[in-house]
Amino acid sequence: MTTSYDCTAAEQRAAGLEHAQRAIRENKCVVFPTDTVYGIAADAFSPLAVTLLLASKGRSRKMPPPVLIPRLNALDGLATDVPAEARRLAEAFWPGGLTLILHAQPSLDWDLGETKGTVALRIPADEIAQDLLTLTGPLAVSSANRTGHAAAQTAADAEAQLAESVEVYLEGGPRPADGAEALASTIVDATALPLRVVRQGAISLDRLRGVVPGVLDIDGNAPDAADAPEPAAESAAAESAAAAGDAAPEPGSA
Repeated sequence: MTTSYDCTAAEQRAAGLEHAQRAIRENKCVVFPTDTVYGIAADAFSPLAVTLLLASKGRSRKMPPPVLIPRLNALDGLATDVPAEARRLAEAFWPGGLTLILHAQPSLDWDLGETKGTVALRIPADEIAQDLLTLTGPLAVSSANRTGHAAAQTAADAEAQLAESVEVYLEGGPRPADGAEALASTIVDATALPLRVVRQGAISLDRLRGVVPGVLDIDGNAPDAADAPEPAAESAAAESAAAAGDAAPEPGSA
């Protein structure tokens, strides 16, 4: 039976997180807020749960979901051959609106769909999302909407589209929380060097190049040598990560 919790109230938030953790263990789907829009989530290591997530959205295995993680140190457990440049971007912009495509650890027992041996990873900058991820570990997450429809900005919006296919809805108010424009996370392909932007979004190319000057743009173009920024100092990167109040992904990611 579907249950919705108002996570703006402390008691319901605790009960909702507990129920959501139990639902994930039982291979069911949950909906929760991220720093972008609302996401529908399932256990990343359960092929059954991932299949249910894709079916709920009306999506095929050709569009595998990204994986949200709770901490930076989970990166090396899920990905292999992580370039130093990708690690610098993660340190600068996580938590926040940056998704990194990396080679998946070949030893992992999971099936996210037709990933061609890669995994897309992100840490969301949202307290409810991080609390849930701390309880569950990595989650396969996609935007909480039927494919082709607008991404949900509240749990109620998500429930109107996904209904009984989801066990638990965690309502945390509108996302983005500050009423900012909904922007997709920026996706960077880090499976080869130089790194390349494959979707423009919340983190601008200029900000990426402030940390890794050689990042290619979405057309595969390198920066002009005269225009290439100097690498940002570590403290500046940390400040930009903290200041990244990012917004919403296009339907298909969260």
